Amino acid sequence: MNKFITIVTASILSATAAHAQVTEEMIANDQIMTDQIVTNGMGRALQRYSPLDTINKDNVKNLVPAWAFSLGGEKQRGQETQPLIYDGVMYITGSYSRLYAIDVMTGEELWQYDARLPEGILPCCDVVNRGGAIYGDKIFFGTLDARIVALDLKTGDVVWRDQIADYKAGYSYTAAPLIVDGLVITGNSGGEFGIIGEVQARDAETGDMVWTRPVIEGHMGTLNGEESTMTGTLNATWPGDMWKTGGGATWLGGSYDADTDTLVFGAGNPAPWNSHLRNAGTPVEGNTGDNLYAASRIGIDPHTGEIKWHFQTTPREGWDYDGVNEVVAYEDRAGNKRFGTADRNGFFYVLNREDGAFVSAKPFVKDITWASGIDDTGRPIFNEDNRPGDPSAATDGNKGEVVFSSPSFLGGKNWMPMAFSQKTGNFYVPSNEWGMDIWNEPITYKKGAAYLGSGFTIKPNYEDHIGSLKAIDPDTGEWKWEYKNDAPLWGGVMTTGGGLVFFGTPEGKFLALDDETGETVWSFQTGSGIVGQPVTWEQDGEQYVSVISGWGGAVPLWGGDVAKKVSYLNQGGMVWTFRLPRDLAMIK
Repeated sequence: MNKFITIVTASILSATAAHAQVTEEMIANDQIMTDQIVTNGMGRALQRYSPLDTINKDNVKNLVPAWAFSLGGEKQRGQETQPLIYDGVMYITGSYSRLYAIDVMTGEELWQYDARLPEGILPCCDVVNRGGAIYGDKIFFGTLDARIVALDLKTGDVVWRDQIADYKAGYSYTAAPLIVDGLVITGNSGGEFGIIGEVQARDAETGDMVWTRPVIEGHMGTLNGEESTMTGTLNATWPGDMWKTGGGATWLGGSYDADTDTLVFGAGNPAPWNSHLRNAGTPVEGNTGDNLYAASRIGIDPHTGEIKWHFQTTPREGWDYDGVNEVVAYEDRAGNKRFGTADRNGFFYVLNREDGAFVSAKPFVKDITWASGIDDTGRPIFNEDNRPGDPSAATDGNKGEVVFSSPSFLGGKNWMPMAFSQKTGNFYVPSNEWGMDIWNEPITYKKGAAYLGSGFTIKPNYEDHIGSLKAIDPDTGEWKWEYKNDAPLWGGVMTTGGGLVFFGTPEGKFLALDDETGETVWSFQTGSGIVGQPVTWEQDGEQYVSVISGWGGAVPLWGGDVAKKVSYLNQGGMVWTFRLPRDLAMIK
């Protein structure tokens, strides 16, 4: 039986019983309302922790499949969705911007929506979608042609749709939207095409734009259809006109900290990758060359879109160390309100939730070459010899000095979400141990064309593993244990009150580990690589667990030598749902 006891307000109980509409209050309490999952991250703080403990270390071996659902068709590419659960229905997104409604008890399809994608879409890293968000009587999700769509929960009919940006310029959208106080809040994708990262907020009922906030300095935000304020200060950290194509895509979406009423979004790599171009010429006096606010975490007022604070993880970024990785709100063991974020650059950062100020940073991968550490202000201590060379200094002018850098541009951790356990106080971080040969090349901007200015080849750092799931104490940075995996880890992690850590591997295994020791206590072969995000919920007194299986994502497209290593893996598209029957719940 679930031992977790909480007190919820009468209004929440009433809304849950009626299942009329999903309210702001229900979204705010998504983590503790264990019969629903209406947000990405199983709560807007993105902890991916469930208090449910019916399934525990002793009885998880009795977990059995309840049903499986195939996405069908020929569109079996990377499946990275997180299921949502509401009123007896599971909602999942699929590759090529599809959305399905499924009966949670039987696995029967109730309806399906397929976005009509135009020719010429430019997704960087597979045709994935990472899930939706539920509010009122609607479900919201994004499409590869950079649109946001609102569908009726019961029928799948389109209520409204709106364009986030121009897909012909390289924009797309793959993240799950975020709902705060009746606003649908989205980022954008396309950082490899010289786009401008932006966060947008729309009225959930009508789709009308409320505010916009570009994340590259020099660009103007809007509020209620009028210009509001400029992001940063023009040319403070960007030379010339390069801010106009500065990148910083907000492609992973954001989190919301209710305690400080703050949205937290990550801004991706600056464009182009060739950092020498972004620091060329004669900067204005005082220009640091950091290229704000790329490769940063940004605190935003959810009501106006104004920037409250920023923290840049990789200034003058030149390795594609995107700064978009999720920012998780939690309390440390001393009761301090903190943010935890594991950056693509290989360092795990702890920030203060009030103002985003730096608290600490420790490595969460074994080999970091680009910096020797992080100083007391949070700024990296660069290893200048590991910066890819300036092609303009090369004798042939076509290719700068090649360096081996670790982690690779796919990161110590990429998009795949980590989890925080309220039970242990630890983070469980999916990471990869790999490096790359990288060099810079000349490049000029052309609308809709890749805007990199770099070349690369990814290589494994070790023979016995690439993937590494680590249990990390955020107070000290200590690794409590490590689970090694042959192939890269590319899917999400979930923790539970039953002392379990759920995740999947590209080899198709869906696993449960002991949260204190890392010991494998349950495993199931799903038939295709798992790059999705597991969830758990309670239905009629029984605990269920679901995950989607379907290999794909960035690794087979961009992985170099690593892609060859995993080329044997089969694609797929199947949702697996497991249950612990009542008569087995007490059996050890």
